[in-house]
Amino acid sequence: METADFVRTLDREGPLLAAAAEEAGADAKVPTCPDWQVRDLVRHTGMVHRWAAAFVAEGHTAYHPDGGLPDLDGAQLLAWFREGHRHLVDTLTDAPADVRCWSFLPAPSPLAFWARRQAHETTVHRFDAESARGGTPSVIEPGFAADGVDELLCAFHARNRSRVRSAEPRVLRVRATDTDDAVWTVRLSQEPPATERGESGRADCEIAGPAAQLYLALWNRLPFPHVSGDASTATLWRENSAVTWS
Repeated sequence: METADFVRTLDREGPLLAAAAEEAGADAKVPTCPDWQVRDLVRHTGMVHRWAAAFVAEGHTAYHPDGGLPDLDGAQLLAWFREGHRHLVDTLTDAPADVRCWSFLPAPSPLAFWARRQAHETTVHRFDAESARGGTPSVIEPGFAADGVDELLCAFHARNRSRVRSAEPRVLRVRATDTDDAVWTVRLSQEPPATERGESGRADCEIAGPAAQLYLALWNRLPFPHVSGDASTATLWRENSAVTWS
């Protein structure tokens, strides 16, 4: 996917999140994030949007702390969220392709990184908001979902801070059944997971299903669609793979 595709996805997902949050109400529990009410979800995502936009707009070339969570609620909180989301979309749209700023995962450029990361950040949290509202969630396109799986496996969990470790070597296969060439081989050990794109060697366990379900399951929002082989490997992933803000 191109940077412009991610920005278009971000542009679409933000209003869906806000609309679902408004329908659910600020006090509603978020089933996919049990410690949160909807107000917590909106405050967090809005804070992240402003934090991300600042790197691109202000050209911070080193880590810069976020601005904290706002003391807002109800209609004022949603207006603040919508304003910050619009600012992020406009910032990414107007930024030069060669903008220099800090980023924290491998990418072709800082702009490509921030567009991709914020598209996925907002999509997962939009699903959270819709889980609080109830009803049928909005569709996640298979190609975008497969890209999100790739970001999670090949980038997030390649970092030293990944807690997915195994005393004995294990191999986990992840396979999207509705997307061409969307297969990953994840080698688990006492080091951070090492992921290869494609099918390489024998796997102890395979998690398979439509890309959108895999995407949400690997982000711990849904159960795994289908697990074959050693289910304890899938459980190891589930219990240790949460990506947290701090």
